[in-house]
Amino acid sequence: METRQAIDLARQKELDLVLVGPTASPPVAKLLDYGKWRYEQQQAEKETRKKAKRQEMKSIKFRVKIDEHDYQTKLGHVRRFLEAGHKVKVTIMFRGREMAHPELGKKILDRVAEDLAEIAVVEMKPLMAGRDMNMVLAPIPPEKRTKKLEREEAPAQDVAEKEPAGE
Repeated sequence: METRQAIDLARQKELDLVLVGPTASPPVAKLLDYGKWRYEQQQAEKETRKKAKRQEMKSIKFRVKIDEHDYQTKLGHVRRFLEAGHKVKVTIMFRGREMAHPELGKKILDRVAEDLAEIAVVEMKPLMAGRDMNMVLAPIPPEKRTKKLEREEAPAQDVAEKEPAGE
């Protein structure tokens, strides 16, 4: 169909003539309501943005001389952030003579990672940065958490089945 005929046909049907393949020989065009098509594209983009989960980097700071209750409170905050789907940057702050004992900070970060192992994975291992030691935890998706728990529970069930039940 010639260009002039295509334009006439588009006007008759009150549609737009949209060039789909301008580099093809002959060029490819399509008859459609461009306003409606554009609106549908915008709605689809809006829907995908709505479904996309924004992941923030939350941060929590610990001190080397942290008490058990304070540790548990901050651990609860980290757990809440991870369950909400956010990554968490855990920082140990060192002051003065504490800088001489970075192993104490690493011990705390390792404990945090161990306590949250069922819901988080260490994305960035503990590293010193100036007077701070940082570690980043990323949440494990809920569907993968259950699989991990099932794998951990399975060996315990096998041992229970092998033991004689009556002794």
